[in-house]
Amino acid sequence: MSTRKIAIFDTTLRDGEQSPGCSMKLHDKLLVASNLEALKVDVIEAGFAIASPGDFESVQAIANQVKTCTVASLARALKGDIDQAWAAVKGAAMPRIHTFLATSPVHMQFKLRMSPEQVLEQATNMVRYARSICPEVQFSLEDYTRTEEEFSWRVIEAVIAAGAKVVNLPDTVGYAIPEEFGARIARVMSHVPNITDATIAVHCHNDLGLAVANTLAAIRAGAGQAECTINGIGERAGNAALEEIVMALRTRHDFFEGLSCGVETTKIVSTSRCVCSVTGSRVQNNKAIVGQNAFAHESGIHQHGMLANRETYEIMTPESVGLSQSQMVLGKHSGKHALKDRLEQMGIPLSEEHLQELFTRFKDLADAKKVVTDADIEALARGLSQRPDSQQKLVFDRFLTSTGNTTTDVATVRLIVEGQQVEEVAMGNGPIEASFNAINKMLNLHVNVENFSVSAVTSNVDAQGECNLRVRHNQRVYLGRGVAQDIIEAAIRAYVHALNGLLEDEQRMTSNAAAMAAATAGSSLV
Repeated sequence: MSTRKIAIFDTTLRDGEQSPGCSMKLHDKLLVASNLEALKVDVIEAGFAIASPGDFESVQAIANQVKTCTVASLARALKGDIDQAWAAVKGAAMPRIHTFLATSPVHMQFKLRMSPEQVLEQATNMVRYARSICPEVQFSLEDYTRTEEEFSWRVIEAVIAAGAKVVNLPDTVGYAIPEEFGARIARVMSHVPNITDATIAVHCHNDLGLAVANTLAAIRAGAGQAECTINGIGERAGNAALEEIVMALRTRHDFFEGLSCGVETTKIVSTSRCVCSVTGSRVQNNKAIVGQNAFAHESGIHQHGMLANRETYEIMTPESVGLSQSQMVLGKHSGKHALKDRLEQMGIPLSEEHLQELFTRFKDLADAKKVVTDADIEALARGLSQRPDSQQKLVFDRFLTSTGNTTTDVATVRLIVEGQQVEEVAMGNGPIEASFNAINKMLNLHVNVENFSVSAVTSNVDAQGECNLRVRHNQRVYLGRGVAQDIIEAAIRAYVHALNGLLEDEQRMTSNAAAMAAATAGSSLV
């Protein structure tokens, strides 16, 4: 039987980033893109180029970096959007423009204020225009699952004739039921005359918890591309999770007979952890494939079965998704080379400067703990800023707190601020708030902490604490993360991490404003 390859289209950097609190900076996006390329996805949707100058810069940088995957930019079915998308992706080894237009009655009437015939004409014209400048064009019928079927067939046929090589049929609002969705895709395959000239894709949202099930039903019915995100992140309830789709195809190859994809599954866990790290979002412990408990067995009956034969309760191996069973212990006598080798095995690439910074913190931890596990090392790596300390405006130095249930909490914090030691003292409701107040006083800053969480890296009493937080300043949101054995220190490191992002943005905006003022002054002299 011939094998039909399913293309994996990853939209973590576009739709995934639209998840509240999951915005990423350029260096974060480049790191995720690098992991996606190592994962061997077929397409990376790098962003929505016209959305902002930052989005354009990110799409362009990813297009220039990635060599083995198609890089796509989203664009509305408007000439200006398409031009901007092409400007961003034209440097890619394999560029794609992904343009879209809504086709459901409710969207056409209330959002677009266009008739079905006008929508059909605009979709066709814009696909034809995009194809005239880009070798590969994808078109999406937004809100496809609430679109009248016969009208959808007309649109699909027309955009394929106009040059679309991929036509995406999204369940934009997570409305579909698997049996129903699969049947709709099957009817598309049989009712569109030129369907063999293009690949049908699906993009399912998880509002009813059925995104993966709908995607798999569509693939069985003839869809050739699955659009998904790492960890299922995305707007509202999220998107279909890449790891669940890929491992379902692999694990149940008996059911999905003749279907395959090219994803390197052993990179799934490291990519999942990379996305968690850069977005500050966590997956729940019982999340399929990548959750902490996905391969854990506590029940006595389950443990007995596992000891007799792993297949009694495991349908896939931890190693198949890149979850190492190695408990190799590094200690205070371990060298930098051993640490670097372990990081490479874990899929964590670091620059030489970052490696030195991590090694210093590793040695400190090894002196304080009897056992330094892989989880400890991974957490330390996540706790590093994307830029080494030497490039940061703020660097944590030390802190001291006085706390108790019968006294006012006081914190003294010292930071290295642009190379100079600065120290402040402040009070607060608890040592963490007092520490944050000391930093605010030092920098004359006023920010709101919107989200704050601390978790243990391992289950031991000497476990490191990992802090993730989100702060808001002038309508902009910044994520921070920090790791330390002392949870107060972890919180301070996370806060400093977030503030470095804030100060970096303010410096960039000041520089841009100065450049614009200089340009305006220069033009006024002409």
